[in-house]
Amino acid sequence: MTGQHSKERVALLSVVSNTTLVVFKLVVGLLIGSVSIISEAIHSAVDLLAACIALFSVKVSSHPADERHPFGHGKIENISGTVEALLIFVAAVWIVVESIDKLMHPKPLETVGWGVLVMGLSAGVNLLVSRRLFKVGEATDSMALKADAWHLRTDVYTSAGVMLGLAAIMLGRRFWPAANLHWIDPVAAIGVAILITKAAYDLTRQAAKDLLDVSLPVEENDWIVGQIVAFRPRILGYHRLRTRKAGQFRFVEFHLLVEAEMSVQDSHDLADELVGQIKAKFVDATVTIHIEPCVGNCETYCVEGCLLSAAERQRRALNSGI
Repeated sequence: MTGQHSKERVALLSVVSNTTLVVFKLVVGLLIGSVSIISEAIHSAVDLLAACIALFSVKVSSHPADERHPFGHGKIENISGTVEALLIFVAAVWIVVESIDKLMHPKPLETVGWGVLVMGLSAGVNLLVSRRLFKVGEATDSMALKADAWHLRTDVYTSAGVMLGLAAIMLGRRFWPAANLHWIDPVAAIGVAILITKAAYDLTRQAAKDLLDVSLPVEENDWIVGQIVAFRPRILGYHRLRTRKAGQFRFVEFHLLVEAEMSVQDSHDLADELVGQIKAKFVDATVTIHIEPCVGNCETYCVEGCLLSAAERQRRALNSGI
């Protein structure tokens, strides 16, 4: 099974599982009058919308570059992740509003056991699906799938919290029938909102950064520099290293300094060899290398990536008359 096929299948699995959970939660929440379960149904509805967006984005992001999109369609996954995170914020606000209303106008809950059951089922299903999403998302470096996985993982925690709140009400009725425990349900719902707001913030920060063409992580940049340095003495230095990411696709560009007498063919072969090393690790990377002759007229940006000794730099500068 190809990576793209795996991405589409697991995204479709998320759509199916979320559709099922939305129906179960909504039916049970309305039957027993639980705002926390209804809030979880809304949360799952947002997860369903996010899953649909993820499925759409993983399909589109695989389209090859064309005349209108010469750098490909990878950023659709970052847009998808950002939209998914914003949807969580919207759901959190709605949950808080409904919960406050429930606190001010409490209503008794009926057949709480059904609520405990559906929340436990929801937590279990979402735990399994989120694990699968995380696994495929990490393997294919898919921002959309990772965002969808975080959607479901937060649902695991919030469903468990609501389940515990309902279980507390059920036990309270059994052992302390006179106690007023109706506040537990809306308070649990507010706890749900707080948890998913934190998840939404983390998702927004992670997904949106690549939309601003932030450099690759430090460890990835350092690895690329290590590959360049490993080619000395054929490479005398490098500068203007720039990296960015769009979905699963990485873009790397830099200038290489070589001996002025090196032939065009040799410098081309050298660049191809280095590109091959980088693409062996980052399969979907686009690497652009500009070859320059090292003649000793070192600028500040050039010295920072120079692989020559200070004495050799001085000798070259003298020979060039600088």
